[in-house]
Amino acid sequence: MTSPATACDVPIRRHDLAFPDAAGWRDVLSCRPDLGAVPLVAGWADEARPLVARRAHPADAPGVPLGLPLPPAWGKRRIAVVMPADGLVITPPLCLSAAKEAAPLRWRPSLRAIGECAADQGAEVRVFGSLAWQALTGLAYLTEQSDLDILLHPGPDTDPLQLAAAIAGIDAAAPMRIDGELVRSDGLAVNWRELNDGARHVLAKSAAGVALIDADHFTRKERVS
Repeated sequence: MTSPATACDVPIRRHDLAFPDAAGWRDVLSCRPDLGAVPLVAGWADEARPLVARRAHPADAPGVPLGLPLPPAWGKRRIAVVMPADGLVITPPLCLSAAKEAAPLRWRPSLRAIGECAADQGAEVRVFGSLAWQALTGLAYLTEQSDLDILLHPGPDTDPLQLAAAIAGIDAAAPMRIDGELVRSDGLAVNWRELNDGARHVLAKSAAGVALIDADHFTRKERVS
């Protein structure tokens, strides 16, 4: 199980992790009687388990919009909450290297290949989804049908299209499906498969919403940022 050491000084982004303190979590639960009987929820903060940043809903109260995905054995329910920034420790998504020990043995050659590929191209790899939650909580999130969800952060010398093509090669030989996004330095993210497929327009996601943008604009801006 992983816990944070320090808070980030940057605005919260998609997939960022938010570790609530126990008192703040109790305040949330006192306002949400519907969560009282939900398994695992009451002791979530006591176990130093995180929440994850999500896009705000129109009906959300002021504060930081967060989510808590329960493991498959508890119905994979996704619980949405809002918390004040005070009392939250915000960290980036989990590094690939920190999640390897939680991965199935048959996945590990592919994880090594992804890590080596990213290092060769000057990119950083983080994980979200089932592997990340299993590593972060110690609970059983992975199943035989689970995908590997990755976030690829290109560096200043990374060619995003070359990186996407390299990941496609690893995916073709992997025992699991590799999903995920290339994340630009400004937080805008595009599915790596869309870039690799040569789409002229790609669906770009950010904390603010979703938009269809020119694929060349996405990759060109990252190269010069």
